[in-house]
Amino acid sequence: MASLTAAQPEVMAHLRDAFSLMEDWEERYAYVIDLGRELPAMAPDLKTDANKVRGCASQVWLNAQVEDGRLRLTGDSDAHIVRGLVAIVTQLYNGLPIAEAAAFDPKGFFDDIGLSEALSTQRANGLAAMIARIRAMAS
Repeated sequence: MASLTAAQPEVMAHLRDAFSLMEDWEERYAYVIDLGRELPAMAPDLKTDANKVRGCASQVWLNAQVEDGRLRLTGDSDAHIVRGLVAIVTQLYNGLPIAEAAAFDPKGFFDDIGLSEALSTQRANGLAAMIARIRAMAS
């Protein structure tokens, strides 16, 4: 895993703490859905075919901008849990220098918080497609 900017360990610690406080995956899914509700709205003109993530069963859009050499993502999904996953992914990647974003693979983090094992195969594949898309956009 690439070294991370100061913000990413804080984001990871916050998410790790939040997930560890919940007793079961019903609570954790509710939290993921809440994160999706808090995700800033994506401008409708960015929900284009070019920004659509392939490999997701739900519709997912990701847009990347580079500001001062750092990645800035916006995203959305038409499914509640997937929108929450978009929120998690954008929190993890936003603000990373481009080279770090291209190298960063959060799979180990997802394993640590138990997210990987709790996702259906379709959602896990969609999450992997989102990560691959972000890393490709940063390359």
